[in-house]
Amino acid sequence: MTANEIRDSFKKYFESKGHAIVPSAPMVVKGDPTLMFTNAGMNQFKDIFLGNAPRKYPRAADTQKCLRVSGKHNDLEEVGHDTYHHTMFEMLGNWSFGDYFKQGAIDAAWEYLVSILHLNPEDLYVTVFEGDEKEGLARDEEAAKFWRKHVPEDHIINGNKHDNFWEMGDTGPCGPCSEIHIDLRSDEERKAIPGTELVNKDHPQVIEIWNLVFMQFNRKADQSLEPLPAKVIDTGMGFERLCMALQGKTSNYDTDVFTPMIDKIAALSGKQYGEDHKVDVAMRVIADHI
Repeated sequence: MTANEIRDSFKKYFESKGHAIVPSAPMVVKGDPTLMFTNAGMNQFKDIFLGNAPRKYPRAADTQKCLRVSGKHNDLEEVGHDTYHHTMFEMLGNWSFGDYFKQGAIDAAWEYLVSILHLNPEDLYVTVFEGDEKEGLARDEEAAKFWRKHVPEDHIINGNKHDNFWEMGDTGPCGPCSEIHIDLRSDEERKAIPGTELVNKDHPQVIEIWNLVFMQFNRKADQSLEPLPAKVIDTGMGFERLCMALQGKTSNYDTDVFTPMIDKIAALSGKQYGEDHKVDVAMRVIADHI
């Protein structure tokens, strides 16, 4: 599948599940002093989450242009040096505003990845929030229970607050989350080290592709948590990473999202991509920033 076909399939799938397909919000955030750039698909729905604006539809889906170069979510230093972080990227997302919650989000994500895109379920691992004693938060047993319908117990991994409790910023909507990771390594590498041991360990071929956030709280200025008016589903899937998985690549930059730009950079510079590490980093940085 081409990148355009993958993007369209996501929208069509969630439209068939009763989601309103909405346009990407501007990358420069307007009317929110806590955020300069759109860094996640949920930004445009923040007031709905907080109960400050009426919901226009119970379910929505889109692909959102995001920029992560500052603040709580900042990937600038990794760009180019690894093969799967970007300053600007697309985030595929689906939302439920007081409609379905954990079970609905988990079942839909699994169906889309396995039944629609035909990813191998044996290559997929999921994480659940392990809880946090200081915050008075227990392990997310509910999410773990729903995942057991789809994956064996050894593919369900506990994640700490850093990885499995999503917050947009220092204040605002937040909640526990379940990440879906994919193992893109060779069969030989998998036999040597199981994927379970490499989830959230910065391995370039064992990476998170989708985060299902179960928005339940609002983080106040005094850092306390208060329940949201209605529980909300907020998911975000890295479009470029999904393209890498579906196109059989080991780098986002080897997908058709980036190869036309890298080919042009190579032609203009007289350098060949893939021959010199420093040159490759520079080309990836340029392609990313373009």
